[in-house]
Amino acid sequence: MQVWKDYQTKNKERFLEELLALLRIPSVSADSRFNKDVADCAEAVKQRLIEAGADNVEVCPTAGHPIVYGEKIIDAALPTVLVYGHYDVQPADPLELWDSGPFEPVIKDEKIYARGSADDKGQFYMHVKAFETMMNTNSVPCNIKFMIEGEEEVGSANLGIFIKENKERLKADVVLISDTSMLSLENPSLDTGLRGLSYMEVEVTGPNRDLHSGVYGGAVANPATILCQMIASLHDENNHITIPGFYDNVQELSKEDRAALNAAPFDEADYKKDLGVDELWGEKGYSSIERTGIRPTLEVNGIWGGYTGEGSKTVLPSKAHAKISMRLVPNQDWIQISDLFKAHFEKIAPKSVKVKVTAHHGGSPYVTPTDHVAFKAASEAIKETFGKSPIPVRGGGSIPIVALFEKELGLKTILMGFGLDSDNLHSPNEKYGLANYYKGIETIPYFHKFFAEMNKK
Repeated sequence: MQVWKDYQTKNKERFLEELLALLRIPSVSADSRFNKDVADCAEAVKQRLIEAGADNVEVCPTAGHPIVYGEKIIDAALPTVLVYGHYDVQPADPLELWDSGPFEPVIKDEKIYARGSADDKGQFYMHVKAFETMMNTNSVPCNIKFMIEGEEEVGSANLGIFIKENKERLKADVVLISDTSMLSLENPSLDTGLRGLSYMEVEVTGPNRDLHSGVYGGAVANPATILCQMIASLHDENNHITIPGFYDNVQELSKEDRAALNAAPFDEADYKKDLGVDELWGEKGYSSIERTGIRPTLEVNGIWGGYTGEGSKTVLPSKAHAKISMRLVPNQDWIQISDLFKAHFEKIAPKSVKVKVTAHHGGSPYVTPTDHVAFKAASEAIKETFGKSPIPVRGGGSIPIVALFEKELGLKTILMGFGLDSDNLHSPNEKYGLANYYKGIETIPYFHKFFAEMNKK
C-alpha cells in the first residue's frame, strides 16, 4: 500500500534515531550491575508503544526483569496477533574486541553496530514502527497485542509465570516473532522451526587450595586438565555426542526432506571466508545446513580455571569450570537431556576430583506447520515486498518460550526474522543492516493485512 510506504519514507530518519536511543541503554539481563538499565529500557519501550498508538500499555513487574505489554483492539470479531520480542541483550564481553562501544551505536557500511541491534531490539522495534505506520494511516487490519520481555537472554523463567497468570489478556490467534535470521535480502527465507536448548555449568574440584605446580605437579590431579579431558570425551571421532541416550528421541528427516533443506542457497567458500576458518567441522554424514538446523549439538560456551591474569603464576588450580550448551531437535526433551548430561558427566569423573553439575535453563524445540494460515500470510507478505517467495529453512537458534506459547496459549508461532547469520549475534561487533531494518518495517504491515484477509475465508 502506497500510503504505508509514504509514511515510512517520511519518518525514516526518526525511526532510526529512536532505535539508536534504545541501543544506548545497556539492558544486560544476565548481570545484576545493569538492573537499573534493564528497568529503564522497559520504561522506554512502554513510552514508544504509547507514542505509536497502543492502549493499556504497562510495565508488568515479575520476580526478575519486567515485561512490557500493550494492545490495540479495533474489533473483537477480527483476528488477533500477539507480537513477542525482548529488549534485554547479551553481555558485551569481551569489550576489547569491539571496534566501537557496544552501547554507543555506530553506523558503518549501512549497518548499525551495537549490542542488541539485531538481537532483538532492532527486530522487535520494527513491529512497533510497523504498528505506528498502520495506526497513523488508519489501516490497522486486525487486533494487535505486544508482549516484550526482559529475560529472554537468561531463559525467560518469569515469562512462563506471566503467561499462565494472564491467559485471558494474551488471547490471540497466532504469535508473531522477529528474533531469527533469513538467508539474505536476495534470498529471503522463513524459519519453519527452532532448536531447543539445555544450558549447563560444570565445576571440577581437586585439592582444597591452589597449589605450587612445581611442588605438587605430577602428584595431584589438575582440575583444568581433567575438565578438558572430560569435555573432549563428549564427542567421538565422528563428532557424535557420546552421552548415552542422547539421540534416542531425535527425529530423523526423510531423504526427501533433507534434500529440500539442502536446496537452500549455501556457498561453503563464502561461509568459511566470513568466519575466517580453513575447514568446517561437525557431525559426520551431515551437511553444514543440516548440522545447524536439524541435528543436535553440544558446545562449550566458556571455560576457566587457575591464573588467567597478566604475566605468569605457576599454580595447579583447585577448581576449573565450564559452561556448556546443547541445542536440541524435535522430540528431545530438554529436562531429560539435562538429566542425562548430569548423570554422564558425574560418571566419567575420575576419583581424583569432585564434580558439580548445575542446570541453568533450557527450552523445547519447535516446528511451525507450513500449511498454517499465518505461515502463508508471512510468505505472501515477504513475496509482496521482496518480489519473491521465501525459502523455508530450519533455524539453529533457540527461543525457549515458543513451545510454551503452544502449551499454555494453544498458539502457533510464526518466525519472521529479518536478521542475517553474519550479524555477529552474541559476539563483539554485533550489527544489523539498515536495509534489513527498513525492510522489516515495510513487510510487517502486509503480514497483518494478509492474515486478516485469509481469516475471513
